[in-house]
Amino acid sequence: MNRKIPMRMCAVTRQKYPKKELIRIVKDKDGALQVDLTGKKNGHGAYLLMDLEVLNKAKKSKCLDRLLEVEIPDSIYDELEDIIKNNI
Repeated sequence: MNRKIPMRMCAVTRQKYPKKELIRIVKDKDGALQVDLTGKKNGHGAYLLMDLEVLNKAKKSKCLDRLLEVEIPDSIYDELEDIIKNNI
C-alpha cells in the first residue's frame, strides 16, 4: 500500500513540494519566531524550499514578513542558511 506524501506550498516559489524538502518557520501565539524542523510545533507557519536561492529571494521580497505578519530578524535567516547548507 502506497502512503500519501504530505505536500506543502513554498512561500516563495508558490509550488507544492513534499514536506521533507521544506523548512517551516513558525510564529507562536506570543509572536516569537522559531525554525521548526519537526513540522509539528503549534502556531502559524510558513514553508520554504531548502534552497539558498529561495532563501535569498524570501529575504529580499520580505514575503515571510507578510505571511507571518511580523518582521523576521536576520538571526532566523542565518539559522535557515545554516540548516540549508548542512542538508545539501
